[in-house]
Amino acid sequence: MLLYIHVPFCRSKCRYCAFVSRPLDMAEVEVYATALPLEIRHFGKKLGRPKVETIYFGGGTPTLLPPWALSRVLPEIARHFDLHPAVEWTFEGNPDSALDQQYLSILAGAGVNRLSLGVQSFSDAMLKVLGRPHDARTAQLAFEAARKAGFANISLDLIWGLPGQREASWMEDLKAAVRLRPEHLSCYGLTLEPGTPLAASAEAGELELPADGEQGRMYVHGAEFLEEQGYVQYEISNYARMGFQSRHNSGYWEGRDYLGLGPGAVSTVGGVRHENPRDVRDWAVMAKAGRCGVGGVALTREERIRELVMLSLRTAKGLRLGLYKRLTGVDFLKENEALITALRQKELVRLSAGHLRLTKNGFLVSNLILERLRF
Repeated sequence: MLLYIHVPFCRSKCRYCAFVSRPLDMAEVEVYATALPLEIRHFGKKLGRPKVETIYFGGGTPTLLPPWALSRVLPEIARHFDLHPAVEWTFEGNPDSALDQQYLSILAGAGVNRLSLGVQSFSDAMLKVLGRPHDARTAQLAFEAARKAGFANISLDLIWGLPGQREASWMEDLKAAVRLRPEHLSCYGLTLEPGTPLAASAEAGELELPADGEQGRMYVHGAEFLEEQGYVQYEISNYARMGFQSRHNSGYWEGRDYLGLGPGAVSTVGGVRHENPRDVRDWAVMAKAGRCGVGGVALTREERIRELVMLSLRTAKGLRLGLYKRLTGVDFLKENEALITALRQKELVRLSAGHLRLTKNGFLVSNLILERLRF
């Protein structure tokens, strides 16, 4: 099982962010640090101390949790879940909140062995557009602090397709990242989420995103550069040195059971999906009342098949055609013969070893391809 724990606190809301997050408030951190152990205990008992292979603290900004909150929460995980001897334990953080080497050493001492830093860009101008609370120098210092604290598995998040960005400046971002030699890179195309300040600025004509052709070159040439530097693309937005693929995220794409704890967290266990209340205090009331996981909805067979196809085609491995036929009784290639023939001619998909895979250019238009496939 995969274990995800959501930490909803940030220094401030970034201009592009639509995640469940809110400005740091110590009164709410107290509520959070009291309720989360209750939710951990509840599911440890309900699921019979399940074996956990990966743990992921996401946010928000988990590295904003003060040491006293960590001391309440982190030990509870090993008390109520059976941790795999080689558990992959990731903690997300922003560079400005990951500069304290002593704090990072506390995480490492508790068992955290993977750090994911939300750098987003090495351009101070782009960071300002995004509303990030750090600069490029801070990102470098945070990376160095993590190395000194003993982290041998560090991932950096970057965003491409930013307002005013060009291919050359995106490549400079990638070169700056590679110079640090992280084990993993997540490179996401900017999405203008409805209701965010950045989306409002775009609608008002105050900023302009790169043209589609420019964004296409950023994606394809960026992926080629990273692979030349030893980072294998194993998913549409993720690259890793050999042996450092994110086991947690790979578990999602493989359709593994995952348990989500904390405000707004989503779980899918045994084919049943539920989502926690997004408000910290509403979620805490639920945890204190012992009503965790109430109101889950069983996924239909059609929903599970749809997720299998969509998630598999995000990965470099692609869709296992034999598995699809065993689950559905349908030949995926025959069902989509004309479309797949056209996609192969345009070098957007390839067939090999019983898998249907998207090419790099196919990844770039994956949403359009998925809309047209029949499954």
